[in-house]
Amino acid sequence: MEMFYRTNNTASAVAIADIPVVDYEALYNDLKERMTDARYHVAHYFATEYESGLKFYMILLDDEAGEVLITSFVPDYYAEGLASLTAVHQQFHPFEREISELYAVPFDGHPWLKPLRFSFDRRDRESTMESYPFYTIEGEELHEVNVGPIHAGIIEPGAFRFICDGEQVLHLEIALGYQHRGVESEMVRNDNRLRQTLIAESIAGDTAVGHATAYAEIIEKLVGTNIGDDLKRERLVAIELERIAMHLADTGALATDIGFQLYQVACEALRTVVINTTQAWCGNRFGKSMIRPCGSNFPLTEQKIATIRKNIADVRRRYNEVREDILDAQTLLVRFEQCGLVSTKEMTTIGGVGQAARASGLKRDIRATHPSGFYAGEFTHEPILRTDGDVMSRLATRMDEVLQSADYIERVLADYAPSKHIAAPDYTAPLKVDALSFSLVEGWRGEICHVALTDCEGSIAKYKVKDPSLHNWLGLAIAVRSEGISDFPINNKSFNLSYCGHDL
Repeated sequence: MEMFYRTNNTASAVAIADIPVVDYEALYNDLKERMTDARYHVAHYFATEYESGLKFYMILLDDEAGEVLITSFVPDYYAEGLASLTAVHQQFHPFEREISELYAVPFDGHPWLKPLRFSFDRRDRESTMESYPFYTIEGEELHEVNVGPIHAGIIEPGAFRFICDGEQVLHLEIALGYQHRGVESEMVRNDNRLRQTLIAESIAGDTAVGHATAYAEIIEKLVGTNIGDDLKRERLVAIELERIAMHLADTGALATDIGFQLYQVACEALRTVVINTTQAWCGNRFGKSMIRPCGSNFPLTEQKIATIRKNIADVRRRYNEVREDILDAQTLLVRFEQCGLVSTKEMTTIGGVGQAARASGLKRDIRATHPSGFYAGEFTHEPILRTDGDVMSRLATRMDEVLQSADYIERVLADYAPSKHIAAPDYTAPLKVDALSFSLVEGWRGEICHVALTDCEGSIAKYKVKDPSLHNWLGLAIAVRSEGISDFPINNKSFNLSYCGHDL
């Protein structure tokens, strides 16, 4: 029996009946070997209530072949425990932790089977943030430092527990789950697709375009519509504008953390130009209302195209001057280089994604490996890679991606005439019944994955969201090991992960 249904990121929704239902032991043995090859990583793995028990779904990505592998299983013995895949491949850890938390499934041999989110619908109501089992190390010369969950300013809630020997960090454990928004259940509770779109673009406020695009592609696959190259082109511009804006913000924030106020001011000024450009396009600086399923309320006009091209060309020129100054700033380089190291092997082991993974030499970029939309046509994307895996590599990757994204925007708009063929959004088209639809989008942080299951009436019965932060929080914990605790802020900012993207 074939273990996986094979498809790609541009294909339509998959009939659930076509997805193999396999024996878990056989799947475990297959994955035990398959996942030793770095070409594979897990995009999503979740359980859903199924008749009298649970049905599990898994989505794997083959980064070399560009294939998406989907499988499922319905074990009759999960109450007694399933052999943990995390025990042999650590990248499964957040998925098994969530399944255990929500459905009380024990995973035998899981090395870190702790609550992932403290979701409002978790099975064990006695499990609370106050009783979170932080890791401890005994030693008279060791001490613990707790940061959060309440932080100064506007930072969202999260607890960081350091174990230190003097100033040196031996271990950092990050405990999240303080926000119980119920995003996934809200996507199911109401069939109103405009409401669902608004929820999607609010999953992580700094990734409104990325998550809204993922939701729109889910719906479009379930409807079975081709939105056309013009709308695909405009969505590429929107998501690359978002990437530029956030990379500019992070460049400035990293400069702030080491006292380079001039670079911070310059980057914030440039970011303002970018988000004001987005506002001129759709009425919102963060791109909310920009992306809608099956169409757009804000197709580009000649005037808006001219504004985008002019502003982004100016931002590119001015930012490149800042970039060159940063690369010549010896005191900055001394602080950032060889700080917060995460090797390619470590990033591969934890299933790292996005810009942070690429800074460690791991080619994880949906635009290149599993393209969709305008990236899947004649447009080609070459990921920017660094190999040192330190704070400087994560900054340098960002800086180069700003220039690359600006070039992409100019490339796709230079010969683009305003479209006469972009339809208005469609919130009522019938969805394919008894189907699984997934979307993979390369947001500015990395790989976003949304999955929807429909029932026999074509309503969404299950909705799952994965923000790239789910994988990369562990990367931050690895980065600060053996560093001075005073270097935590720059390491934290070099990842800039999402609390709310994790705490669904």
